[in-house]
Amino acid sequence: MRLKEPRLAPLSDEEMNEELRARFGDGPILNIFRTLAHHPKLTKRWLVFGNHVLAKSTLAPREREIVILRVGWLCRCGYEWGQHVEIGLGSGLSNEEIERITQGPDAPGWNALDQALLRATDELHGDSFISDETWAALSQHLEIQQIMDLIFAVGQYQIVSMALNSLGVQPEPGLPELPPR
Repeated sequence: MRLKEPRLAPLSDEEMNEELRARFGDGPILNIFRTLAHHPKLTKRWLVFGNHVLAKSTLAPREREIVILRVGWLCRCGYEWGQHVEIGLGSGLSNEEIERITQGPDAPGWNALDQALLRATDELHGDSFISDETWAALSQHLEIQQIMDLIFAVGQYQIVSMALNSLGVQPEPGLPELPPR
């Protein structure tokens, strides 16, 4: 984690906007949502887009989690990494694959699609552009809507990583830590 303490303390149940609190039902509310609840209008609108990227994307869950974990790694976002290691394991990634995500697209062991997903994520993160070569590799495995969902997933998780890092959102206890570079 970049910050040991939050810059913006997560809101308690009593402090949260009633509409946002109702949206999460009776279950536990994660620190990300408790922190973003300081800005209820932003959070309400962001949740719609975030829900598409996380739950309604045309990317298969395993592919989506490869992208999200790589963004978390590249942005050095410990909160995002910890949350999505758990989600990635539940989406079909192995511990070995999750560790390999930190090594990038050229690490041995990736299939052609996984390598293209990682390369596209690296290119979008570093240059805000997918090269022709990577686009062609993605096009061999994905439909255009899936490529579009990939682009927006990278953008969504870069924004989220920037917010989490800058606000100092602390992970829930027991989540995996971001491995060192």
